[in-house]
Amino acid sequence: MRILQWLFGGGRNVIADTVEVFRPNAEAGAQRHADYQQAALAQFGTEFQSERKGRFDRFMDGLNRLPRPLIVIATFAMFATAMFDPIWFAERMQGLALVPDPLWLLAGTIVAFYFGGRFQVKSQEFQQSIARTASMVPAVVENITRLRALRHDTPGTADVGTDVELAEIAIVPTDNAAVMSWRQEVGA
Repeated sequence: MRILQWLFGGGRNVIADTVEVFRPNAEAGAQRHADYQQAALAQFGTEFQSERKGRFDRFMDGLNRLPRPLIVIATFAMFATAMFDPIWFAERMQGLALVPDPLWLLAGTIVAFYFGGRFQVKSQEFQQSIARTASMVPAVVENITRLRALRHDTPGTADVGTDVELAEIAIVPTDNAAVMSWRQEVGA
């Protein structure tokens, strides 16, 4: 009893303390990680809660958030306008046809720089997901082939032969370990 009390007594666990020398405590590690995450979030949060922002800074922050939603809304509004008033839409598109190419290139450059970084990251993630999906194609095709072979209307799926073959199989003795063990217990 004293040995067990020495090992586990006094609110300490000598075995756990010894193991922690070789392997870090998972619970303590998770707590350290959570504390680190909370500290990082608090630091990032202080950047956005500065009370020294003036009206101009708040206005500029709001203005910086507008282009993406406005472009999306304007694009869908153009589609809607083309359906509801095609003449008005065609007149505006004729006006856009008069815009010189260098101005289109400048507009394209501005939009590309504004959205380019995000687009590049998203397109790389998309390409990686396509590569993962493409690598799964052979397995999926094999699985579909196996599943189709199990359908009830596939020829030969449930073919068990003739009744005579079944009757012959049923009367032929086999080396079934469970039956042999039962026969030994019963004494047959």
